[in-house]
Amino acid sequence: MAHGHDVLHMMEGNSYDTKEDLVKAIIAHFGADELFHTCSEEGMTASELVDFLAERGKFMPASAGFTVDSSKICNH
Repeated sequence: MAHGHDVLHMMEGNSYDTKEDLVKAIIAHFGADELFHTCSEEGMTASELVDFLAERGKFMPASAGFTVDSSKICNH
């Protein structure tokens, strides 16, 4: 099970037009069957993880869509 931080780091330097584009990129990187966990949640799909991260303000606008807000990645 991959950690949400791994997804946030995967996003660094990249932007995504839509949530669906990000979910596709996560699946391409981690595999279709991968589940994700964070410090407070476990067993999320890629789509659920993106919603979870968005609700916690982990993304910021980019010139084309959105990207990760690197200042919001906790380092533990």
